[in-house]
Amino acid sequence: MYRNAWLPEVFNDFFDNNYMPKANATAPAINVMESKTDYRVELAAPGMRKEDFDVNINTDGDLVIKMDRKGEKHDENVHYLRREFSYTKYEQTLILPDDVDKQKISANVADGVLTIVLPKIVKEEQKIARNIEIG
Repeated sequence: MYRNAWLPEVFNDFFDNNYMPKANATAPAINVMESKTDYRVELAAPGMRKEDFDVNINTDGDLVIKMDRKGEKHDENVHYLRREFSYTKYEQTLILPDDVDKQKISANVADGVLTIVLPKIVKEEQKIARNIEIG
């Protein structure tokens, strides 16, 4: 592991230990939640804009999330000593449950989080009135 001579070892020990393992810089954190009406997928995306994402349903009916930072400017005079949130390209495919209404999926980016709402198919209970024949 590369260590800079002036960067105290305590910083490496603080960020890379059993209590706080080093983050995988190629995979953003993701949350998946379920309510009675929908599923929600949240993807940590600090510094990303909506133009940096492509969210679609592929031919297999799976949800594909692609992230690619477009037009990122690099400062030639800056050298990173440690860089953990530098994922600029990312792709994840999620197999959707059968009860997702794929026509009503929506997504937005706010406060560094991509949120995808996967509404559940509304099943209307049919109330059937009928006579029961007594045999």
